[in-house]
Amino acid sequence: MKLFDTHFHLPESGEGSFADFDAAVAGHLIQSHKQLILPDNSIELAMVAAGGNYNCSRLAGEYAHCHDDCYYSCGVHPHDAAEYLQSKPDFSGFRNDPKLVAIGEIGLDYFYEESPVAEQIEVFEYFLALALEWNLPAMLHIRDKEGAFDAGNAAFERLDKFAVAGGRFVIHCCTIPEDKISPFIDLGAMIGVTGMITFKRAENLREMLKKVPLDRLMLETDSPYLAPVPFRGKVNTPGLLVLAAQALAIEKGVSLEEICEITTANTEKFYINNPR
Repeated sequence: MKLFDTHFHLPESGEGSFADFDAAVAGHLIQSHKQLILPDNSIELAMVAAGGNYNCSRLAGEYAHCHDDCYYSCGVHPHDAAEYLQSKPDFSGFRNDPKLVAIGEIGLDYFYEESPVAEQIEVFEYFLALALEWNLPAMLHIRDKEGAFDAGNAAFERLDKFAVAGGRFVIHCCTIPEDKISPFIDLGAMIGVTGMITFKRAENLREMLKKVPLDRLMLETDSPYLAPVPFRGKVNTPGLLVLAAQALAIEKGVSLEEICEITTANTEKFYINNPR
């Protein structure tokens, strides 16, 4: 079975080598096989390393070039919007890299508001324009305060124009409420599903996913965060992705093999088989 982790984060520079990270992924793959009683080595893993600022994007690119079935994105996370605007590092060197498959992680985060809203919006709009210019999909982070949908509304306003101009996008680690998701789907959104689907109190997420067609779903870990049950609270890696896949298969009423085949095909169509 081929699985595609469409969004993971490498440890920050200085927190271990690529070899250390690969060893952790391999260890988690072994644990996942045991957890689901799968034949040894039955999972083939492909990955997209997500950038969140200039340095993280550069690191993601370096890692992708060390691995045949790994790709990466470049962009500025909304948390880093204010810092980006102070120095505006030049992202143009990433443009022609064949391993680059997306602009992101970009978006709006009104939950933590680590950067002022106006600066988040400025950076978000800049990188959406870059995605159109470079003919790459956008990898989005959209998060609101509990009970609010201000970030969602602000994002939708810009994504509507983006989609009309030919832009493609995925809402990574999507937690948009069930009653708000349909307009995004109508714009062509892909939906990233993480290990949160295994959390006991994530019934709202599972209800939202009932409204998402199978051909719009992609899997991700968002590691090192959001480790799935029974590893919740521990450091996550792409090696645990199959546990989210199994939970999604149950929710959608299909087999694990089918969900792996469907989500991998969706990902390859979205990221890999779209010449610029």
